[in-house]
Order: sequence, then structure tokens, then C-alpha cells
Amino acid sequence: MTGDELDRAAKAELRTLPKDLAKAVARHLVMAGRLLDEDAEQAYQHTLAARRKAARVGVVREACGLAAYHAGLWSVALSELRTARRLTGQEAYLSVMADAERGLGRPERALDLARSDEAKRLPPAEAIEMRIVESGARRDLGQHDAAVLALQIPELKDERLRPWSARLFYAYADALADAGREEEAADWFARAAAADRDGETDAAERYAEIEGLEIIDDDAEDA
Repeated sequence: MTGDELDRAAKAELRTLPKDLAKAVARHLVMAGRLLDEDAEQAYQHTLAARRKAARVGVVREACGLAAYHAGLWSVALSELRTARRLTGQEAYLSVMADAERGLGRPERALDLARSDEAKRLPPAEAIEMRIVESGARRDLGQHDAAVLALQIPELKDERLRPWSARLFYAYADALADAGREEEAADWFARAAAADRDGETDAAERYAEIEGLEIIDDDAEDA
């Protein structure tokens, strides 16, 4: 690993640093990205190392915020992502900030972010993530019907699968189940399972649970 694996936009931001320092920072960011899903705490430590070397670079603070979020360090995530926004002038990861507010037990603040002018300017994928967070915040407040309504957006009826389809369908099914609408929830869990080609959710298991079905583990059978 050389640091050259870092994406082009991130490398462009690091060009403000001396070459050797930029390479060292890049290596930490690449390692953080690789570890994020399997060991968020270790990923966070790599971003801290990058931060110590380049605290004024937006992509470094952004990476630190995301790693902190995945490690459940909500206050740190908020602080780092706010700093990244100031340094870059970009609204990216607004939904992550809103979800961190939920993690801190402040769903009202999450809703404030969801209703902000900045949220209205988010690109489609980020806007949908924000809707999912908004629905979760409504559920935190016991507003189960409002949680369902928050996800009744045109993208829910899109016949073409999009990168966000599985997460959106799953969140909608989860909100329906929480509202006691289990028959509808089962239908949407089934849709989520069909859209989830990478197996990132437990939609199939949730569907089976509602329908009283037993999932047979083929790998266990073969063993």
C-alpha cells in the first residue's frame, strides 16, 4: 500500500502538503477506508494519525468524522464533520451528522437538519439517506405514522433498482413494522431482499420472521 490507492479528489486536497507528508497521510486514509466496516475503532485511530499530520485538510477531518461515526463516537463525529464542512464548503455527510444527533439522544436536532436549507440541496443519494434518518428520528419520538410518511417519496415507487433501493425499501418496511402494519411490512421486506444483491441487510430474515417461515442455511446443510 503506497497511498496512491486514494481517490483522485482526496489526493488533490492533499497536494497542499509537502510530498512526503501527503504520502504518509494518504496511507493512513487508505487504511482507514479498508478497515471502516470491519474494525471501526482501528480505522478511527488511522484517521487520528492523519489528523495529527494534516488537521487543516478537509478530507482528513471528513475521514475522521466518518470513522468516529462508525465507531459510535457521536460527539466526535459531529465536531469533525462540522469542521470538514467549514474547510471544504460542501454539504456532504449532512445525513451522517443528523444520525449522530440521534445517537446522542437528540432526535429534534436531527429533524432540524433534515428540514434545513442545506438538506434541500443534497444530491439524490444523500437526500434519501436524510429521509431515512428523518424517519428514524420520528420513530425515536414515538411518531410512528410520521415515520412512515417521511419515506413515502417518489423513489419508493421507482421500478428501476438504484444504489439506494435496498436501504430505502428496508427502512420503509421497518417503519411499517414499527407502526404495526405487518402485512405491508412483509411485502416491503421482500422487496428489500430482492434489491439487496450484496446481502447488506437482514431483509430476508425479517420477511421470514413476519411470515413465520424458516430459513434453511445451505452452507450448514452441506457441512
